[in-house]
Amino acid sequence: MKKVLYTLLCLLLASACTTETVSDARQETVQPQIYPDYLGVTIPVNIAPLNFSMADDAALLIDAVITDRHGNNLHSQGEESVDFGLDDWRQLLSQNRGDSLSVTVSAKYADGWHTYRPFSLYVSPDSIDYGICYRLIAPGHEVWSKMGIYERDLSSFDERPLIENTQFEGCVNCHSFNRGDPSKMSLHIRGPHGATLLRKGDGSITAYNTKTDQTLGLCVYPYWHPTGRYIAYSTNTTKQTFHSAHPNLIEVFDEASDLQVYDVDKNELLLSPLLKQDSIYETYPVFSADGRSLYFCAARALPEDNHQLDSIRYNLYRIDFDPATGKFGDHIDTVVDAVAQQKSVSFPRPSYDGRFLCYTLSDYGQFSIWHHEADLYLLDLATGESRPMAGANSKDTESFHNWTTNSRWLVFSSRRDDGLFTRPYFCHVDAKGGVSKAFMLPQRNPRRFYRERFLSFNVPDFIIGPTHFDSYQASRVINDESRENFGVRK
Repeated sequence: MKKVLYTLLCLLLASACTTETVSDARQETVQPQIYPDYLGVTIPVNIAPLNFSMADDAALLIDAVITDRHGNNLHSQGEESVDFGLDDWRQLLSQNRGDSLSVTVSAKYADGWHTYRPFSLYVSPDSIDYGICYRLIAPGHEVWSKMGIYERDLSSFDERPLIENTQFEGCVNCHSFNRGDPSKMSLHIRGPHGATLLRKGDGSITAYNTKTDQTLGLCVYPYWHPTGRYIAYSTNTTKQTFHSAHPNLIEVFDEASDLQVYDVDKNELLLSPLLKQDSIYETYPVFSADGRSLYFCAARALPEDNHQLDSIRYNLYRIDFDPATGKFGDHIDTVVDAVAQQKSVSFPRPSYDGRFLCYTLSDYGQFSIWHHEADLYLLDLATGESRPMAGANSKDTESFHNWTTNSRWLVFSSRRDDGLFTRPYFCHVDAKGGVSKAFMLPQRNPRRFYRERFLSFNVPDFIIGPTHFDSYQASRVINDESRENFGVRK
C-alpha cells in the first residue's frame, strides 16, 4: 500500500513539474504586456525574483527564459505567472552584476503560442537595503479595522508583522527608524491607548505622552537625527473633509501645526519661536544628511473666514540646527518656492549622502497621498535645481518616499496600479541624479497577490536588517496605562 501511495505521489509531482514545449509560436514584433510592468527596469543585485503574469486574463500558459551574454539562462512556466527559483535567480543576478539580461516571453492562448520580442533587465551593482517596513491598512476614510506594521525581506517574499492592532485597541502609524536602523524606532499609537513608543537601541520599549503644556499636541511625523540623539517631530491639529466636486475627493488638512525636536538623551523637547507661529502651518521636519540643518514644509494659515482649502500651499524651508547645543538658527531660508509655481511641497527626504532631496509636488495642501496629480521631484542640493523624476512618476499619485542607506534607491507610494490602493515602487537614482524606470514590489504570484489583498501599503521605509521587534512586550506597554512624559527645555 505504501509503495502504491509513493508511486502516485511521484507521478503527481512529476506532472506538476512538467512544462509544455513552446512550439509553432507566432513571432510577435512587439514586446509583451506583462503585470507588473518590468520591461527595461533597473533592479538591485539582491532583489527578490521578478515574477510576472501576462497583463490580460486570456493567457492559458506563460513561459519566460532569462538569458545573459554568457549563455546562462533561467526558465519558468506557469498557468498564472512565472515563478523563478530563488537560488537560481540569486546566482544569475550575482553573475551579471552591472550587466543586462534578456527576457523572452511566450504566452499560450486559445489560438496557440505567441513569442514576443525580448526585453532587458539591467542588474545594478548598487545593492538595496535588507528590507522595508510599512503599514497595511484598508483604504477607508472614517474608520479602521485590522491594521499593523509589517516588515518585508526584499531578497525574498518573506513578510512578518511587527505589531498589529488586534493586540490592543487603536491605530498604529508614524513608524520611523534612524537611517534604517531598526534598533532605533519611533512608533505612534492613536486611540484609547495612545502613546509614542520609543526603541532607543537597547531593545527596551517605552511609552511616552508627548503632549506638554507648551506644545500644540502629540508628536507625529518623526525623523531621526543621524547621531540618533534627536528626533524631529511635528504636532498637528488635523481635519478631514470631502470635496463636493473635485478630482481629489478627500482632503486631509491642518488647522494648526508646529515643529519641535526631541532630545532623546535628556528627555526634553527643544522649541524655537520661529517654528511655532500661529500664522504659519509648519510640518514634515527632516534633518539634513550632516545633521546641521532642519528642512520642513510651511504654509500661511488661512484666515478664519476663508475655507478655500485648495488655496493652502506649502514651500520647502530650512533652518540651522547645532547638534552640540541643540539650538536652532535665528532665520529661515526658502529652499523651494512652490507657491510661486501655484504648487505645494510635502514629504521632503534628503539622501543620506547629502547630494539630493526628494519631495512630492501637488497642486495644493500637504496630504498628497489623496492627490492624483502628485508627483516626485528631485532637488540637487549642490545646484539648487529641481526637476520631476520622470522615471518614477505616472499619471496617478506618487507620494511618500524614502532612501536606501547607500542613497541609490528610492521606495515610494503610488496609486498607478488601479487608482485606489497604494503600493510600493522602487527606482534607482545614480550619482548624477539619473532616475530609472520604477518597478513594483515583487511578489510570488503578483496578479493573485495584488488582486486579493485589499490593503494599501502605507509609509514604506527601508531597514538594514530584521527588526526583531517584540510585539508582546510592545502590546503590554501599550495596554499599560502608565506613560512617561516629555519634558521641555527651559
